[in-house]
Amino acid sequence: MSDWSKAVSAGFKPDGTVTTGNRGLQMEEALSFEQDAPGRTGVDLPEPPKVKDRLGGLARKGAIGLPGLSEPQVVRHFTRLSQKNYAIDAGLYPLGSCTMKHNPRLNEKMARLPGFGDLHPLAPESAVQGALELLDQLAHWLKTLTNMPAVALSPAAGAHGELCGMLCIKAALEAKGENRHRVLVPESAHGTNPATAAAIGFTVEAVPAKANGKVDVEAFKAKLGPDVAAIMITNPNTCGIFETEISALADAVHAIGGYLYCDGANFNAIVGRVRPGDLGVDAMHINLHKTFSTPHGGGGPGSGPVVLSAALAPYAPLPLTVHGKDGFKVIETTPASGEGAKALGRLKVFHGQMGMFVRALSYMMSHGADGLAQVAEDAVLNANYVLARCKDLMTPAFDGYCMHEALFDDRFLKDTGVTTLDFAKALIDAGYHPMTVYFPLIVHGAMLVEPTETESKDALDAFIATLRALAEKAKVDAQHFADAPKLTPRRRLDETGAARKPVLRWRPETVQSQAAE
Repeated sequence: MSDWSKAVSAGFKPDGTVTTGNRGLQMEEALSFEQDAPGRTGVDLPEPPKVKDRLGGLARKGAIGLPGLSEPQVVRHFTRLSQKNYAIDAGLYPLGSCTMKHNPRLNEKMARLPGFGDLHPLAPESAVQGALELLDQLAHWLKTLTNMPAVALSPAAGAHGELCGMLCIKAALEAKGENRHRVLVPESAHGTNPATAAAIGFTVEAVPAKANGKVDVEAFKAKLGPDVAAIMITNPNTCGIFETEISALADAVHAIGGYLYCDGANFNAIVGRVRPGDLGVDAMHINLHKTFSTPHGGGGPGSGPVVLSAALAPYAPLPLTVHGKDGFKVIETTPASGEGAKALGRLKVFHGQMGMFVRALSYMMSHGADGLAQVAEDAVLNANYVLARCKDLMTPAFDGYCMHEALFDDRFLKDTGVTTLDFAKALIDAGYHPMTVYFPLIVHGAMLVEPTETESKDALDAFIATLRALAEKAKVDAQHFADAPKLTPRRRLDETGAARKPVLRWRPETVQSQAAE
């Protein structure tokens, strides 16, 4: 029997881990449904009284299908899952173009206030005047910060906001009797931009970037024509660079009767310093989780309000909150005339994500105008600090300063045998979530780092030291990177295979058979 087989039969792998999958003090966690035991429960509830069936015979007749678990099982299950998850509360989150910043606990406290936390979406207007006033105040500050006359609060996320803005553009064109079908999108755009345009029937045409990472204005102008509906541009763009010629782009597209849609994902870099309305923007979504600190991703839900120019404001979707004679009123359905008569209708039920609105307004009010301007300044400062400290060992994708994110390419890894993916996976073993990799697509082997304004110099120094150490390590020890990460509960996946043939259930015997192989 080989040493490997002996180790497996004894219950241990050669690296000292047991074949159950447990590692150190981290226990392997089975699915909650696999822990099910009939009759087991953490709560004793009385037998419900018999009631008359009011569902026309459609009432559930079988078991509900949830696992039977004791209270310790439930607590341990979710605690163990949390230990396998990286979060902004655990450390720096350098994902570029995502702005994973700290969520102040003050915002959470406000969102849980009675009157906000227990609102019912079907409550009458008379009972929710305070909530409607909060929506009105949030809308006021979003319009003020962007210098745009109207805002739609209901979109549920950035991509949903893009859909809203582009539908407003389409509605405005149709109202003028124009059938424009082309939308111009820079090659460095977020993938949701061309996807959104295509989803609502536009033909997407790419605009190339110049060697400095900015949109090629002359190439853009050459593509203009009477069939162009809009350009969709991100500013600052996904290379972490400010598009200094955005006003020229706006003037050119306006001159042929089109519109400028701005992806506001990176508004965090310019909030309080630049007003998009001053640049000629007609529509822009604002990710509240990126700029105004509401929970991001799995901690959501998302929220993507859309600010609109005077030309597009009449087409803002319902519902609309307006000042009435006796307080705030809500326009729920399209009226025959007056405000809301040209509205798109509804993009979403109710008003949007109320909890996110409370958090975002709390963030604005606690910072004030000067504080929000400092947010942008510190975000840019932190990114340039990372860029300056690492550019001698890593290769910046472009010359000069950046905005809110530092972009590196993979030239510093040439002839090392280490790839961008290897470098990112090794960061996990060093205790950090990887930066965004292979995006934007116009940069080969891209590594996009956004430290955000909420990280201290001490935190940045520790992260920078790790990047530098790995860059040095790559020159002399490619094997260190080849099978990284080594210290996680799961090793590196075949990502293509994992996507196409996911294994959704775990069994100890599966771990044993893999060890034996």
